[in-house]
Amino acid sequence: MPTRLTAREMSLLALDTQHTPAHVGTVDIFEVTDSFDAERLIAAIRDRLDYVPKFRMRLLPVPGALAAPVWVEDEDFDLSYHVRRSALPREGTPEQLREFVGRVCARRLDRSRPLWEAYVVEGLAGNRFALVTKTHQVLVDGVDAVDLGQVLLDENPEEEPLPRSEWEPVPEPRPVDLVVDAVRHGLADSDALFDAARRGVTGLLGTAVAVGEAVGGIGGALGEFAGSALRGGARPRGETPLAGAPSEQRRVALVTMDLEELRVLRMNERYTVNDVVLAVISGGLRDWLATRGEAIGSGGLLAMVPMSVIDEDGEPTSLGSHVAPHLIQLPVDEANALMRLHQVSFGTRAHTETGRAVSARTISDIAGFAPSTLHALGVRVAATMSRRPHDLLITNAPGPQHALYACGARMVASYPVLPLPPGHLLAIGVTSYNGKVFFGLTGDRDSLNDLDVLAQCIEDALRELTETAARAEATRQPTRAAAAGAAAVTPPARKTPAKKTAAKKTPAKQTAAKKTAATKATAQKTTARKTTVRKTTAKKSPEKTVTGQVAATATAPEATSTAPEATTEGGDA
Repeated sequence: MPTRLTAREMSLLALDTQHTPAHVGTVDIFEVTDSFDAERLIAAIRDRLDYVPKFRMRLLPVPGALAAPVWVEDEDFDLSYHVRRSALPREGTPEQLREFVGRVCARRLDRSRPLWEAYVVEGLAGNRFALVTKTHQVLVDGVDAVDLGQVLLDENPEEEPLPRSEWEPVPEPRPVDLVVDAVRHGLADSDALFDAARRGVTGLLGTAVAVGEAVGGIGGALGEFAGSALRGGARPRGETPLAGAPSEQRRVALVTMDLEELRVLRMNERYTVNDVVLAVISGGLRDWLATRGEAIGSGGLLAMVPMSVIDEDGEPTSLGSHVAPHLIQLPVDEANALMRLHQVSFGTRAHTETGRAVSARTISDIAGFAPSTLHALGVRVAATMSRRPHDLLITNAPGPQHALYACGARMVASYPVLPLPPGHLLAIGVTSYNGKVFFGLTGDRDSLNDLDVLAQCIEDALRELTETAARAEATRQPTRAAAAGAAAVTPPARKTPAKKTAAKKTPAKQTAAKKTAATKATAQKTTARKTTVRKTTAKKSPEKTVTGQVAATATAPEATSTAPEATTEGGDA
């Protein structure tokens, strides 16, 4: 019989409502070549569906809800419905593209069809086009089904020929067969009765969420309670600007950064690129809240940041690792940008030191373009596995650091577009690809009408962190231990020459005395004239001058030896 939805996937399906559509989007931007043809790209998508057969399947409910819905091949599969051509007024601006993406990603997917859509958007400025995709969370499980972007892109500009096969759908099971299989499964599995009861509760809670969205008031409170129960308690914490009931519309903002700028801020491997990304987001949120006049309380914001682990905790991936939930405190209450980076690093180090973490290099080596799949898995984890309230979701997926192509067109950017869970107004996805880092910000259209301000604040936060780090490196002082060692060794070595020089004063005085005695003897041999006395007096001046020079040389090392001590004390202070 066909594959059934799991209990976790049933929860995801129940949370998919008009106000909280549960699909993950991607905005890939390509440079148009002379040979590019949109119909050729659509044909390539048709061919690559052989590698993701679940993209031709739809959900079929079991009569009487005796069991979870099953995946069946769509006998009426229509590629022209799922892949659509669109265009912006030439020359299409980034603002027009963001508006288009916001409207597309705000609409729910049709559950009577395979749960994905793609839009080929032409007319972008700079001779470019965009491929906007959205895929439901239940469709991508990371093992049996990956995202379409992971199989569509090639590493060479020349499209690789693929074996083609004529797809023939397997006939759908009859309703009576579904009922019989559900009963048989229930009798054979002792947990089936409990699973059926849980599915019933999940269905009722999902209905309560929908009713709450539709009628508001008491129904809205009931819907919020039901949504919290479906999320397992993963609701926003208290009253924050990021908590609230989302509307049916979305707003999208896009930010691009150079990966090398972020790598420089690792400071000799003291931090990771992920640390820098989270610190920059923290700084941007801090400045953005200040522009809104929002009070920044102590403790910052709590972010859900799913991470890859090597054990079986979370959602599996095609790499053999899993994606597990991880909570990190974003220090938006910290004024110093470098201190924010240090505090973020302290929070992520707890995950790294467990020995469960998977390196970014390992993840980026997954076949194809894996970030779109990893973002979908991160959203699944955050929606179904987190038990602690948090303020926002942040996913960060490393991709290959070389160019990828679709039908010969080079991909120049890839922005993730995350869904908003019930009770949340902001979500941020980050993808690194080919020397760039792309931020996709998704916000509620009504509550976050200044999302572009937040995007600008994130860009400014990178400059602030770079300048702060440069000043800190330029004014770094020696450590207290090194300074103490220098103070203990240097003074005795410099005082020794001073004592030796002082000991040379005695021969100098003897020389002066001999010269004086010789002068007096000469005076006795000559006549006692006043002129002779004057000559003798005049000869005493060089003696005084020589004595003064020796004394000055003797004191110079002593004065020099005190300078390092003063510098060391200043550095410690």
